Amino acid sequence: MALRTTPPFRADHVGSLLRPPELLQAREDVAAGRITADELRAREDEAIRAAVRMQEDVGLRSVTDGELRRTSWHMDFIYELDGISTADDKVKVSFHNERGDIEFMAAALHVDGKVGVSKTIFGDAFSFLQGCTSTAVPKLTIPSPSMVHYRGGRAAIDATVYPDIHDFWSDLTAAYREEVRRLGELGCRYLQLDDTSLAYLNDPAQRRYVASIGGDPDQQHVEYIRHINEALQGRPDGMSVTTHMCRGNFRSSWVAEGGYDHVAEALFHELDVDGYFMEWDDERSGGFEPLRLLPKGEKQVVLGLVTTKRGALETKDDLTRRIEQASRYAPLEQLCLSPQCGFSSTVDGNALTYDEQVAKLALIVEVADEVWGR
Repeated sequence: MALRTTPPFRADHVGSLLRPPELLQAREDVAAGRITADELRAREDEAIRAAVRMQEDVGLRSVTDGELRRTSWHMDFIYELDGISTADDKVKVSFHNERGDIEFMAAALHVDGKVGVSKTIFGDAFSFLQGCTSTAVPKLTIPSPSMVHYRGGRAAIDATVYPDIHDFWSDLTAAYREEVRRLGELGCRYLQLDDTSLAYLNDPAQRRYVASIGGDPDQQHVEYIRHINEALQGRPDGMSVTTHMCRGNFRSSWVAEGGYDHVAEALFHELDVDGYFMEWDDERSGGFEPLRLLPKGEKQVVLGLVTTKRGALETKDDLTRRIEQASRYAPLEQLCLSPQCGFSSTVDGNALTYDEQVAKLALIVEVADEVWGR
């Protein structure tokens, strides 16, 4: 089988990595005034260099900075957009795992000004990552425009600023187009838009939530896909764009469940991306049947078969068997392999060790080499 020379790669990963204990300590120290922000930055630099070496050493062909500078996978980006601020109220998000429920009080956001992008968000972070790589393609992960809306819906958008919701979407997608253009100028050739909503909306409970914030529960995913496409219009030549969808990832717990049946047709036929990172690590994700809707051609589906929520290592035989099952619905040459999500979508991280994280990434590379060839 032909070697993939453009992203996504046969063995790939979502992006976030466990924060080293010394980096977590440095965050506490800067908050307490024991070290300066410059000292924290230097320690982040050191941790990112080590993370890049690890990723290249296990054989990955794409590397990220592990999102080690961030507190969360999405809000650090969203709050940097012009016109968006933190709100005094909190949003309660209920996460679940085999031990019970976790109630997470997330910071709310408020669109209280015209949305725009005055500076290249994560531009410095990407340039630093680019300077650390030697054999792999640097990938930048950012939240999709959907995530600005999904947190609070129409109620989070000041009606005096945007009396017409269409003007909000016009400004937001224009800001994203400018961000993507600037990232292209910096040399970004692999961009990932993280979008939990496209997985959440398969869950009837999440569709009821959408209705409660003024959305159309049956068509919200179609609207989001249209706006993502608007955000990517005119993207730089040579830039590969993927999207990652999961059902929640916080301290080894999750929010939503359900197969991809509700969104699959629009997702595969209308979303203008090169690849889809999709989780299939347990029964919450449903079966592979929605892959039958993947158009024959160049688009890739990255099978998230390796869980980041537990440290126990999957077996090569099990992963190979599941890839074979998926290939009954989509051509093997249009499939890749990855973890189902990041290892640390927030600064808290999931319940596994650094060595278990490395072992899972190495296993993905090994299995991909055996299934698709080096």
